[in-house]
Amino acid sequence: MGRIDRLLADMSLGEKIGQLNMAASYRAVTGPAAPDGLEEGVRSGRVGSVLNLWGSAEVHALQRLALEESRLRIPLLVGLDAMHGHRTIFPIPLAEACLFDPDTWRETARTTAAEAAADGVNLTFAPMVDVARDPRWGRIAESPGEDPWVASEFAVAKTRGFQGSDLRAAGSVAATTKHLGAYGAVTAGREYASVDVSERTLHEVHLPAFAAAVAAGTAAIMPAFVEIAGVPVTANGALLRDWLRGRCAFDGVVISDYNAIAELRAHGVAADTAEAAALALRAGIDIDMASETYVRGLPAALQRGLVGQAELEASVLRVLRLKERLGLLDDPYGRGTAAGAAMTARPLAREVARRAVVLLTQRRKVLPISADTRHIAVIGPLGSAPREMLGPWAAAGRPEETVTTLEGLRTALPHCRIEFSPGVATAAVDPHGIPAAIELCRTAQLVVLCVGEDASMSGEGGSRAELGLPGCQRALAEAVLDVGKPVIVLLSSGRPLALPWLFERADAVLATWFLGSEAGHAIADVLTGEFNPSGRLPVTWPRHVGQAPIFYGQRPSGRPAKAGERLSSTYLDVPATPQFPFGHGLSSSSFTLCDLRCAPHVLRATDSIEVSVGVRNDSASGGEATLFLFSSDPLASISRPLLELKAVRRIALAAGARGSVGWHLPVAALAFPGAQLAPVLEPGRFGIHVGQSADREQLLSCEIELTA
Repeated sequence: MGRIDRLLADMSLGEKIGQLNMAASYRAVTGPAAPDGLEEGVRSGRVGSVLNLWGSAEVHALQRLALEESRLRIPLLVGLDAMHGHRTIFPIPLAEACLFDPDTWRETARTTAAEAAADGVNLTFAPMVDVARDPRWGRIAESPGEDPWVASEFAVAKTRGFQGSDLRAAGSVAATTKHLGAYGAVTAGREYASVDVSERTLHEVHLPAFAAAVAAGTAAIMPAFVEIAGVPVTANGALLRDWLRGRCAFDGVVISDYNAIAELRAHGVAADTAEAAALALRAGIDIDMASETYVRGLPAALQRGLVGQAELEASVLRVLRLKERLGLLDDPYGRGTAAGAAMTARPLAREVARRAVVLLTQRRKVLPISADTRHIAVIGPLGSAPREMLGPWAAAGRPEETVTTLEGLRTALPHCRIEFSPGVATAAVDPHGIPAAIELCRTAQLVVLCVGEDASMSGEGGSRAELGLPGCQRALAEAVLDVGKPVIVLLSSGRPLALPWLFERADAVLATWFLGSEAGHAIADVLTGEFNPSGRLPVTWPRHVGQAPIFYGQRPSGRPAKAGERLSSTYLDVPATPQFPFGHGLSSSSFTLCDLRCAPHVLRATDSIEVSVGVRNDSASGGEATLFLFSSDPLASISRPLLELKAVRRIALAAGARGSVGWHLPVAALAFPGAQLAPVLEPGRFGIHVGQSADREQLLSCEIELTA
């Protein structure tokens, strides 16, 4: 009998249930229940893991209670939402997705893991890989965007980064991939609302990233709070048992979201705590996060025959195996003993942040800022807002260590007079500060207008019905634009903002998202020309909130949109096209694509397609082009999306230089879920398309034929 089996055999019922109970700590509040009786729960064996705790002294003190004062001396799992950094905060995931660079995604996760582990954390509730196509939803900020291929690549890179090559290593943490089950498709973008998607959409769009994470070895999975077509994911055995553990062969731990098991009663599928506990355990939930439903409900559920001992013990074994994989049973104090390396991560944070900036428009040549500029007015509530630069889920990030836009510009331009006025507060309706801000603009050569959202307006609970500038910021922006000076707009936000009036008037607009600890230096690098912007949108940017949800991978309509034609798939009052397509992003360089080649033209299912395209830098400055490889299947047994992303490549070219980019694409990548949702690869003609965005009018295309 092995060590884990001996532990299980020695456990009382209460201790078994305790291993499935994750209690909330005091350091961060991420749900409705306040922590209560944590230390006594650890001593008594009623708590097997804890969340929202970090700091080596605090973690080790709690571990000592488990190891010295509990009967079985089983160490704790210590979990935290290290979504985009720990002490060093990187750009929010939506911004980091703008790099389209899995190597960098893995590197930032590796750095985050090292910092979190040095603070005693051994489990992170990340990556979040929900496909998000509705910018009203606040948690789009935490997602990698709208595309299932990108989400899958993100899931793999982050999982491998967090966990490293050895989960027992002192600098590794267990990844918890979340939130399984179409959370990004909540009704009207409203947090915690119902989800109603087809089985096809679920399997084509929302599940691939989780399958990829499982294949990459993710230690844990977290289901979504929500219900899909009437079945809460927390109690969805078909999804958690049959698909996740069955088809995907996942053998790790499933952790509920915060209080989600207790909320089965509010969903209307459980009459009492015992029924809620039984539904979740039978579906495959191993750890109950923060609700204590297992502690209070499982004894009665077992007594009433709602669930069996075998199901309980299977979950306990999975939790113990994770603790063993993390090395906790051999060295429970192994994490939290090394000094943190937060300051050494700052160069990486700066590099990633500047690569995440997306230049949306440049109507006049105002970038980079001219060396002759001697007086700049930084205007807007986000010009000097260190807390907001960190964004939501900033973990152990410290605002006092965060570089603001104002600080970054003053450091980069020491001989330039840079004055600042917030003008208005981010969400307030009091415009009294606008006149003072305008006076600064009148005397300045250039205005840098910093507007957008507070960090609290994105993330969990951050749904917005409007996608405009909050508070009086539009009045401030229009007053600044009316002065007539060159204006560069920096949009800080966790989502695309629908601002057509601003894009039409400002000289340049950059999406600067929430860029993290090095935000100000990164922004200054881009504005001064130290770095040529290279970020590309991982989401489609709407003109109006009424277009949401919006995404490029739509299926063909029998009456596709035609401008001015009423009886087509369009609007009467807004163009059907987005403000900016998926993949959009400008730079100081411009690139031309040519000579797309696909070979061979006739293939079998076991073959691969060799795709190449020429790239020319037509500008006087070196830069990086991002190229997207799409496929299309114009005639199939199931109507297919107009475009499906299959690969991305980047190429750096000096001014006037030429180069080429190639892909080796297996024909198997053209398969899709058939009528029974199993993968099928049908003979016929396929389109291969390459471009710098999902704008179909700008793509180069060729055709291949798959034979039977």
